[in-house]
This record gives sequence, C-alpha cells and structure tokens, in this order.
Amino acid sequence: MSERRVLVLMLAPYLVGLATLVALPAVVTFGLALTDYDLIRAPSVVWFDNFRELTHDRVFRIALVNSLVFAVIAVPLRLAAALGLALLLHRGGRGFGLARSAVVLPTIVPELAYGLLWLWLLNPLYGPINGLLTAGGANGTTVLGRQPPQWLTDPNDARIAMILLSLFTIGEGFVLLLVARRAVPDDLYELAALEDASFWDVFRRITLPLMLPIVVLLGLRDLVLSLQLNLIPALVVTDGGPPDYGTTYLGLFVYRNGFEYLRYGYAAAATVVLVLMTAAIVVVQLRLLRRGRPTSTF
Repeated sequence: MSERRVLVLMLAPYLVGLATLVALPAVVTFGLALTDYDLIRAPSVVWFDNFRELTHDRVFRIALVNSLVFAVIAVPLRLAAALGLALLLHRGGRGFGLARSAVVLPTIVPELAYGLLWLWLLNPLYGPINGLLTAGGANGTTVLGRQPPQWLTDPNDARIAMILLSLFTIGEGFVLLLVARRAVPDDLYELAALEDASFWDVFRRITLPLMLPIVVLLGLRDLVLSLQLNLIPALVVTDGGPPDYGTTYLGLFVYRNGFEYLRYGYAAAATVVLVLMTAAIVVVQLRLLRRGRPTSTF
C-alpha cells in the first residue's frame, strides 16, 4: 500500500466527522436561515428577510455589543490570570499540587452547577460576596459608606459578574501555560541569576518571549470562545437581564429565539452571523500568526 493511500485512510475518519458534524450542519443552518420555520408549520422561504430583520433588531444589537465588550475585557483578564497562576504554581513541592488542582477544578464543574453556585454567591441579600463587602460597614453599606454591588439587578454590575464568573474557568489555559513554563530551560534562569537580573528583566527577556506563542494562541482561542462562553451562566444567574437585556449575549439571543420563541429560521440567521464573525476573527488570527512567525522563539 502506498504512503499516500495510508495517509488518506488515516485522514478518512477526521474528514467524515468534519463533513458530518461541521459541513452538513453549516449547510442546513444556512438553508434554515432563509426560511420562516416554527416546527409547527412547514417552513416557508423568506430568503434574506431574517438577516434584514436582524439589522433592525434592537435586542440583537444589544447582544452584539454585550458580546464584544465581554470579549474585549474578559479575554485579557482570563489570559493574565492563567499566566500569573502558571508562573506562580509551576514549581514542585508540598501544597503546589493541591493549588493547581484548585485552579483546574472550576473548569470541570458542569456549567449548570457552576451557574447555580454563583447565583448563591452573588445574591445581594444573603450571598457571601456582598456579606464580605459589607463586613465592617453600617446599615448594609461597605466600609467606604457605599452600597454593595447589585449583581442581579443592576446591568453594569451584572456584566461585571459575568466577567468575574469567567475568570475562574481558566483551567485549560492554565495547564497549557504551566507546561509551556516548565519547557523553558532552567539553564537560562541560572545564567540570569549569575547576571543578577531582576525578576522583571527575567520575565521580560526570558519567560515571556519563550512562552509568547502559547500565550498568543490561547488569547486568540479565548477570543473566539468568548462569543459563546457565557450562554449558560447568563441564563442561570441573570436570565439575560437585568433590564435592558444587560447580560443578553449572542449565544443567549440564538437560544431564546430558537428554543423559547420557536423562531428557528431567525435563530439560524443569527447563528450564521455569529459564525461569520468567528470566521473573521480566525482570519485575523492567521494573519497575525503568520506575521509573527519569523520572530517566534518558542
């Protein structure tokens, strides 16, 4: 058997899965986006009316802005937290393994259970977070004399709560950065110690350049995932509110139109827009990676 045929046979399961799980659903979704369908009546073709309606849909615009704001703020914070914890916990020794497990644990908790846990933590009346913030204050205020955040009733506080939730599900990025840090040769740090280099110089000239490709890839991956990362937490914790659609993101917009309002054609059109946004982000990623490849040191 020729080498080319062996390669084709090895790729066959992947190609079949790609066609079945990605290409075919994508074609069906786009076809559904051109129809008016509610699972009760037969679908009727409306061509691009759903897309035109999206351009005038105020809730869709709010969801789009919410998703973009979440991505711009949450992704850098998640990446910085994962990198900082990887640098802090890469050493061996007693207690480090337990600490690393604690970082990974929230990521493997089912999203529904995770959302319910935070629903209790953020409760403005008896939640432990506001309990800590008001400790030492008078009449339910903080020590600074201000009202504690109203996580479930104020739109801005609710958006901050969604970002806070995302900062604890960084287990995958943490593990990858931990491996990348351990792959850096110890000889470089020994030489830096002989040169009496400061911590900042070591980080800037050794650690960060050698870990940068992994950091960039994780950041770009999180940027794509952020468009659908907060569906269940936003649904469970804030139900897409507070008014006016404070935590309604694109994923939740699609879910509600498809499964609550039975507007499957309209939800499919929003999904197509979401996929196109993701594709645009991927194209930008590839260009950035190609531009940075000659200077990569990892």
